[in-house]
Amino acid sequence: MSLIQAEQLTKIYGQGETAVTALDHVNLSVAPGEFVAVMGPSGCGKSTLLHLVGGLDRPTEGRVRIDGADLTTLDDARLTELRRRKIGFVFQFFNLIPVLDATENAALPLTLDGVKPAEARAKASEWLTKVGLGNRLRNRPDQLSGGQQQRVAIARALVADPALVLADEPTGNLDTRASDEVAGLLKQVSDAWGRAVVMVTHDPRLAAYADRIIFLKDGAIVDETRLSGNGAEEARAVKEKVEAL
Repeated sequence: MSLIQAEQLTKIYGQGETAVTALDHVNLSVAPGEFVAVMGPSGCGKSTLLHLVGGLDRPTEGRVRIDGADLTTLDDARLTELRRRKIGFVFQFFNLIPVLDATENAALPLTLDGVKPAEARAKASEWLTKVGLGNRLRNRPDQLSGGQQQRVAIARALVADPALVLADEPTGNLDTRASDEVAGLLKQVSDAWGRAVVMVTHDPRLAAYADRIIFLKDGAIVDETRLSGNGAEEARAVKEKVEAL
């Protein structure tokens, strides 16, 4: 059974002559534990797809199922609960709260879900240690590098044990070394920890960490590639495909 099942997913902004179709009848399935990268030119619908799959926006047509739950039929309260418990989000901007330390930031999803503070902090510390920040638990965001802040964001995305992690340009604010570390960590999230990962990226080198790449153009899926793990060679092939779109 697919963890994500998107059927005829369409998003239109505006009406009449000013209407813009951001996503055009997209069908997509993602298996549990699969790492999928989404690529394509600017404005092709990558982030729109991620927002619809994550329940951050509602489609104009079509439906999205996450672990069997139809997001299009849920009211706002149930949709918020599903996002909090089933989906972890990682964005280009780390969205950490400046006055909270790494543990408090990573614990936020559990705290907001009513988990006792001590239990939430213990779980957050566990995930921060897993992502390599066991010695930075009490540091605030301004005491961490960009790559470390994104690791805190990844720990925060995983702390509620979601089945799915959605990452929107997660390395966009990082240098090459930190970008590789974050992409490798997302690969570990998929391979070692069994979460499905869907990552939007413009970087072919980072997309090559995925199991499969979906290519979007003008709001539609125009191609896809399943990868074998030959990083540098496959990154070159992916770059050529993106440039040809």
